Amino acid sequence: MHAVPQVCFFLGANSPTGFYSLYDQLIDPARAEDIFILKGGPGCGKSSLMRQVGAAMEERGLAVEYILCSGDPDSLDGVVIPQLNAALVDGTAPHVVEPQLPGAVERYVNLGACYHKAELLAQRDALTHCMRDYKGCYSRAYRCLAAAAQIEEDMRALLDTPVLEAKMAKRAKGILSREVKKTGGDPGRSVQRFLGGITWKGTLCNFSTVDALCKRVYELADTYGLAHGMLTHLACAAMGAGHDVITCPSPMAPDRMEHLLIPGLSLAFVTSTPALAYGGRPYRRIRLDAMIDPELLRRSKARLRFSRKVSAALVEEAIDSLAQAKSMHDDLEALYNPHVDFPQVYQTARDITQELLARI
Repeated sequence: MHAVPQVCFFLGANSPTGFYSLYDQLIDPARAEDIFILKGGPGCGKSSLMRQVGAAMEERGLAVEYILCSGDPDSLDGVVIPQLNAALVDGTAPHVVEPQLPGAVERYVNLGACYHKAELLAQRDALTHCMRDYKGCYSRAYRCLAAAAQIEEDMRALLDTPVLEAKMAKRAKGILSREVKKTGGDPGRSVQRFLGGITWKGTLCNFSTVDALCKRVYELADTYGLAHGMLTHLACAAMGAGHDVITCPSPMAPDRMEHLLIPGLSLAFVTSTPALAYGGRPYRRIRLDAMIDPELLRRSKARLRFSRKVSAALVEEAIDSLAQAKSMHDDLEALYNPHVDFPQVYQTARDITQELLARI
């Protein structure tokens, strides 16, 4: 049997304006019953605890949504268990999470209590040295992303004409007539998730999450980031017909939609670029580039080629800075890890698991 792909999103992004947070959309506050906000510094076991709880939920047959860390996609920043209306989340900076109904819904879990203070005090100078340049690496990465975003916006402004918008709207209308039927109920709701991110490992996209949630995938081949207009038409119409949607912004332009998932219809629309292509077998493939005015493309060929090259180089510089930050963070965790009471961390995970499963 093939393993079912895990559902993985990001709720934070390394963006041109700095860290961009969607953590206020972790879970619907009107439905939330248990939110465990984990507090504690580097290497104290937050990700390990969440991974242990998530695995235990999966063993009991419950669906789990994993929230990956934008700084290190191999690490977790959150776990959502929709069937229990429950979540665990790393509530430390930069994604600080504050309780709305403390005690009733949200509870703090202090993993800082698992540190051995006396032993760490002896490491004070080494810890200070590791902390010193960490934020500087992120600042440089954000400056590079800001410059790249300006170039990408310039390309979009050149190509995104009223004629192109009309063509995409017409194509969206045809898709909606085939794929989206009215439910007769209330309008659907929208939740935002980043499907991908700019990380120390490069620019990533969790296309496996799309395949786990949706059987029919429309691949939008889009070299210049123009899909937002079409996706907006599709999302608004789907919600108007009564379907809940997951809108996925672009980390490089968080005000623009990059992907759209409609799990209730098992239907998705994903942007596929030359640098980050959808690797699955699409249900349909739409070439947005072919809708651009061909004469405009011809006249702008040299300018666009240069712009894409410079933008890609700037993003690579940002990724290099993020990799440097990751290396510093690894050094920091290596100092902390030997002085953490991990049996206590794992016991806390078991206690949370037992409490949640008792509600089934």
